[in-house]
Amino acid sequence: MSQTVIKVENLGKQYHLGQVGTGTMMHDVNRWWFKIRGKEDPYLKIGDVNDRATKGDSEYVWSLRDINFEVKQGEVLGIIGKNGAGKSTLLKILSRVTNPTVGNVKIKGRVASLLEVGTGFHPELTGRENIFLNGAILGMSKQEIRSKFDEMLDFSGVERYIDTPVKRYSSGMYVRLAFAVAAHLEPEILIVDEVLAVGDAEFQKKCLGKMKDVSGQGRTVLFVSHQLGMINYLCTRGIVLSKGSIVFEGGARESTETYLKSVYEQHNTKTNIAFSANESLPVQILSCRIMNKQNQETLNFDVFENVYLEMEYIVRQKVNSINLSWVIEKNGEFITCSFDTDNSPELLEERKPGIYKVKTFIPAPIKGGRYNISSVGVGIANVESLSVERSLFTFDVEESSYDPTYKSYSINRGGYMVSNVKWEITDFKELK
Repeated sequence: MSQTVIKVENLGKQYHLGQVGTGTMMHDVNRWWFKIRGKEDPYLKIGDVNDRATKGDSEYVWSLRDINFEVKQGEVLGIIGKNGAGKSTLLKILSRVTNPTVGNVKIKGRVASLLEVGTGFHPELTGRENIFLNGAILGMSKQEIRSKFDEMLDFSGVERYIDTPVKRYSSGMYVRLAFAVAAHLEPEILIVDEVLAVGDAEFQKKCLGKMKDVSGQGRTVLFVSHQLGMINYLCTRGIVLSKGSIVFEGGARESTETYLKSVYEQHNTKTNIAFSANESLPVQILSCRIMNKQNQETLNFDVFENVYLEMEYIVRQKVNSINLSWVIEKNGEFITCSFDTDNSPELLEERKPGIYKVKTFIPAPIKGGRYNISSVGVGIANVESLSVERSLFTFDVEESSYDPTYKSYSINRGGYMVSNVKWEITDFKELK
């Protein structure tokens, strides 16, 4: 049985808004007076929950409160939540960057953390010097660091600049070197925040592979990301934070589903959305609505029913090579996308200024479940996006009917889109 390497008990972190410390000498004296008399800190009995969208009644706020969980050796734990939920604060406490207000954290093993670009780097030192500095902080000898140096350098891809002060690095170079150091110096526990979002796609792929290798070697990884597909791919377990508290703990996929359900239920109940005009954009999406074949706006569809989208967009000035697109996700994972130029390449030619209305559909059959139209957009093909709207509609597909047209295959097969692809016999030779 794997041993527990991280144990968090009744953890809480309280901040005094707009102040350093408690803000006043009176508060500090009060805390000291209660402490020497063996009584509970009076300021721990007050304070609002961490809801950044509302104005609270107290000048104290709990960034984290009543946090309890354990992490076993070799686990990859994903930590999910909206901005301001307390994810980074939790990682800073686990990394010993800041102390908790209440509660206990027990950690067994060396911890390497990558919380933000350049964590632990000195800007005036070169990349080479920072590698040895980080290794020394982790308690490694020079010989241990030298034995891993070439491997880190190759992984980071910044060999040409290794003897240049890191203050001259781009943010991407910073992340490449910092992650290479954190992952290759063999800590027992690796803590990674959303910092990987700075890296390009190729480097993110390398990082995910490395974290898979790290966990496969019996080391523990704590990973925070808003890219839920990464959480599902990498993590064995997840916790969901909301307003400083744990609202769900379980498998990685169940955690992402719980998080998305809460987000979509709060924000995505509309079937027709109009967007604010931005006269500075040469091309812009004006509105979008979701409906069935009968032009009825709805968020509920049958497995054998097409999902229709109607979009209105404006071309304010002549632009070449533009296209419209939509993207579908499920549980944070990309499912499919479509462009209006896929079957009409002539649209890549110049479009006249004016207001356009288009209708498209997501073809049935679609496996039962909850899906998200994660974005609709218009942009210059393969170059840049000019107008993108995200997290538009969340629709449900129900396996509630039976269509004899599709009786030859099961809707229970793997994947999400059940393709009805035509097969044609082009040759046959009978055996004698």
